[in-house]
Amino acid sequence: MSGARVFKVEYRIAVARRILNGESVTALSNELKIKRSVLYRWRDAYRDQGAAGLSRPKGRPPGATTQAVSKMSAGVVAADQKIAELERRLGRMALENDFLRRAFKRVKAARSKSSAPGEARCTEK
Repeated sequence: MSGARVFKVEYRIAVARRILNGESVTALSNELKIKRSVLYRWRDAYRDQGAAGLSRPKGRPPGATTQAVSKMSAGVVAADQKIAELERRLGRMALENDFLRRAFKRVKAARSKSSAPGEARCTEK
C-alpha cells in the first residue's frame, strides 16, 4: 500500500465548492473514495478561509524523511539545552549581583559611621 493520498489544492477547492453548492457529502465520498470527515474538513476550511484555508499543508511536508525530521528534532533539543544552560547561568549571576549589592551597601554604611581618621573600618557582624 502506498500510504496517504495527496490532493492538489485546486482539487480540494473544487470538491469544497461542490459541497457548498449542495451536493451530498455521502455521495461525493462514495464517488471520490475519500472519507466524509476529510470532505467536511475541506468544506469548513474553504468556507472559513477560502482557498488559503486549503493551501496550507498540515503535518510533515511530503517527501520529508524520518531522518530529516529527527535532525530537526535534534536541533530543537540542542537549542532547549542551550536555553536551559543560559537560564542557569543567568540565575547564578543574579545571585552574585544580589550578594555584591548587599556587601557594598554594608561597606558604605560602615564607612559613613566611622568619622575619626585612622579609625579601623570594618563591617558589622
